Amino acid sequence: MSQTNPSQDIIGQPSNRSSSDLDDPAPPMISNDGVVAIDITQKFLSAAATLEPGDLIKDGYFTLFEAVGALEIMDPKMDSGCLAPGESLDEDYDVTRPLSPSEVLGIIDQLLCLELAWNLGYPLSQTLLTNVYIEAMLMPSPVTIGEADFIRNRKHEPRDPMFAVLRAYCLGLLKCCFYVNERIKFEHYYEEEDFVTNTYHRSLLDDIDREEIREEIMAARRLLHSLRQDISGEMADALGFRLELRAAFLRAIELSDLRSNPESLSLPWSQMKAVWDTINKSRHLGTPVPEAFSTKIQRKLASTMPPRPIVQPSFEETYEQFKKLFADGIDVLKVLNYVDSQSLLNFVLTFQAQKPQPLVYIRTLLQSFLFKDMIVLGHLSIRQVVDDDLAIVVLPASRLLDPANDIVEAIHDPRFAIAHQMEQFRLRAAQSYLDIFRAFCQNRCRVRRTLCHSIQDWETVQVDAEEIDTLLQHQLEEKPMPYQTPLTSTPTSSGSEPLAYALPLSSWAYLYKLRLMEWIVQLGFELETYQPDELAGMYWYLSHLAKTRAQHVERIKVFTVQCMNEQRTNSTLTAAGEAQFTRSLEYLRVTILDAAVTWELADSLCCLYTVLQRLRLVVAPPRPYSTDELRYDIRMKPFAAIGLPELPSFDSFSRATAQPESATADLLEYAGRAVAGARKGYEVLAKLNEGDAFTAHSHARWLAGTKNCLKSVIAVNIAISTVRKVMGGLGRGEGDAEAGARLKTEVPRPDKCYHDWWIVPKVSEKK
Repeated sequence: MSQTNPSQDIIGQPSNRSSSDLDDPAPPMISNDGVVAIDITQKFLSAAATLEPGDLIKDGYFTLFEAVGALEIMDPKMDSGCLAPGESLDEDYDVTRPLSPSEVLGIIDQLLCLELAWNLGYPLSQTLLTNVYIEAMLMPSPVTIGEADFIRNRKHEPRDPMFAVLRAYCLGLLKCCFYVNERIKFEHYYEEEDFVTNTYHRSLLDDIDREEIREEIMAARRLLHSLRQDISGEMADALGFRLELRAAFLRAIELSDLRSNPESLSLPWSQMKAVWDTINKSRHLGTPVPEAFSTKIQRKLASTMPPRPIVQPSFEETYEQFKKLFADGIDVLKVLNYVDSQSLLNFVLTFQAQKPQPLVYIRTLLQSFLFKDMIVLGHLSIRQVVDDDLAIVVLPASRLLDPANDIVEAIHDPRFAIAHQMEQFRLRAAQSYLDIFRAFCQNRCRVRRTLCHSIQDWETVQVDAEEIDTLLQHQLEEKPMPYQTPLTSTPTSSGSEPLAYALPLSSWAYLYKLRLMEWIVQLGFELETYQPDELAGMYWYLSHLAKTRAQHVERIKVFTVQCMNEQRTNSTLTAAGEAQFTRSLEYLRVTILDAAVTWELADSLCCLYTVLQRLRLVVAPPRPYSTDELRYDIRMKPFAAIGLPELPSFDSFSRATAQPESATADLLEYAGRAVAGARKGYEVLAKLNEGDAFTAHSHARWLAGTKNCLKSVIAVNIAISTVRKVMGGLGRGEGDAEAGARLKTEVPRPDKCYHDWWIVPKVSEKK
């Protein structure tokens, strides 16, 4: 469109307007006699003046989409069709131009960076689909391997060798992206947070067989071998390693569906890990071709989004992220080596707690191993895993889990009723149990949010389990045994201890509910949910939950030992049963120790933060629209609907946190004893092997986490000693204010601490 001279009217007639008229141009003259133009400006303003603020008048045929479209037109940030002067709508890059080997290497390396950006959660429109070679290959959508080319209708013309190499790489890349996209879509993920599966109506070679693509890659590698005389051997090797990476990735994806023999499944991942370092060392040979990537291609995509810039991570970041991806790909396969349910749970917990967290593809791959076709790890039924967990936690060598119960058909036989009631319990509890594993396969924020919903379901599971426990007592002819709970204040009127039943199923559900509640609080520290002045209270509540868990596990242990002694007395304890009881008692011992170190370390931090608040070293920020009680209600909202353990009242919580009846010196003394106990406990935990700790195939990660907790204990002890030293050096008449003036405190972020769950303040004396 030609530009109009400002000295002329739009229809080309000389203008009689003055220069002042140019600032407020008159309406254009209409040359068509059939159109009568009327100036409605004043009428429009008068009508608009009658409207109240917030009133809206809209024509029924003028849709919201059209209204937004009208706002976007000719806005470069919103209108994908808006062109700068002299700019063309289509990309001017010529995909038929010859490419040197270094340029092919440069394009491939940039595609690697864009592939990483896509795996990190950026859309294809800002990453891989900005490449003109990929766009030429995908449009129109190829149906056969021959059509998947940069130059269509090539017929029998020979393909340039470098084109053949780049084409083979792009074929492998797009097919890998297709499989990754499909894997993620079929698992549980959050598109607004984790990954964008939208392909913008582009087919990622869906209809082309994987074997045909693999053959193209192998042919390109053979071609490179034949070209070693024409191009340098170093360049041929660099291109060959990149093709090998694509072939190995395709093989790894193919084998992951088998879910068996982890050693053979890990071979492609090991191959990628080995070749990746070589790729990194040869990236200096490439020549960047930035013009081969363009945001103009976004205009052709089926998207309502305005143009967005290309997301281009550095190759250094790409190297580190892909290196971790390949390492995680090898590591996640170890989950297929099933040992027991608790080792499986610890594997998932420690694997997902890594920093940085594994990429979403690895997390969905773990979900596939665990849940695909409702077969756990490819060879276990859900019942096998649940029964295994029940046997470890509460029912070692129990009649309730005897498979022979299922073949009894006589309805009057107690075993028939036992089998029926246990199946009812499994049907009720199995999904809640598996949801724990599924929740921890999400990003960390979603883990906490999902667990907040799960504890309410476990509350219901516990209630249902209590009813089934009552029914099973009659079938087993169970007799209560004397048991004094820590909460029991006095014995019965006869002077003897109160009687109690084992209640194994509800005890199992209650234990998991307590663990979920602890995880929610601990993830709150990791995700910086709590402000520094709230840490004392939340560590007190964590200590309260850990003490409750320790007491509950002690109860389970008492009934487990009683059951083992009864079977020994009746001579019904077999060697296999003895081994089950031994294994269960080992688990209970480790669980009690874990709960003990948690409550002692949490107690010490609670006391330390309370002291720092007294010394005015940790001060609450001004909150004009909040109160302590409202904030307490928000923090405890996930636990408000839980009946047991009962949520403490705000007054009880405040008093337990502030401890007004205790002097500052007494609080520091108690914190010192608690942290000393935590240190001894962590030192014992750190010496356990993977069998005793129930950490098969994840012991290295678990041990690293335990040692980081031990480092946190040492840091807490240093902080307490620093405060005690200053407090001990006060003169007569000097109090907390003087001690606070001599100290300075920094509350670090979780990623700056030894462990994300233990926010240890850095306390030092002022110089």
